[in-house]
Amino acid sequence: MILIVGLGNPGKKYQNNRHNVGHMFVDYSIKELRITDYGLKLIRTDCFMNNSGLFVSKLIRNQKSEINNSIIAHDDLDIPFGKFHIQQGVGPKLHNGLESIEQNLKSKDFWRIRIGVDNRPARRSLDEGGTLERWTDGIKYVLHDFLPEEKIQLEKEVFPKLYTQLQTFLKTQFFLSL
Repeated sequence: MILIVGLGNPGKKYQNNRHNVGHMFVDYSIKELRITDYGLKLIRTDCFMNNSGLFVSKLIRNQKSEINNSIIAHDDLDIPFGKFHIQQGVGPKLHNGLESIEQNLKSKDFWRIRIGVDNRPARRSLDEGGTLERWTDGIKYVLHDFLPEEKIQLEKEVFPKLYTQLQTFLKTQFFLSL
């Protein structure tokens, strides 16, 4: 069984937050897929982000799946908004949800759908040799809602491209044909 798990926080308060882009992508994929019996399950976490590890480890055990058959869709501040990567064992510098999963699974060998959410304006820091800094703290930023135009871009551009790439990935990596 291949598991695709969308990370996010539960409740209406968080549903449009950048941190919930994993939930949003799983919802989009479920609508596109329409049929659910491909040896594939798409699931949204029902716990807060920082507790995702317990949810994912129970899910893998209950579904009799394996760590390397698990794909975690999540927000990534190390990737600009509109970009994404599907990678195994590679993730952002800091993400408490992924840290929780790694601790509970005692492994980093799960697949990740890293969805870029960083759209903060940058400024040059003269005292740091002209490097770019971000204006907003990342932890606070991911708990802000997407702007209306960003939500449209996710639905019309980012998610369709990502879904197409995910289909190709599932065919080549897991021999699933959707």
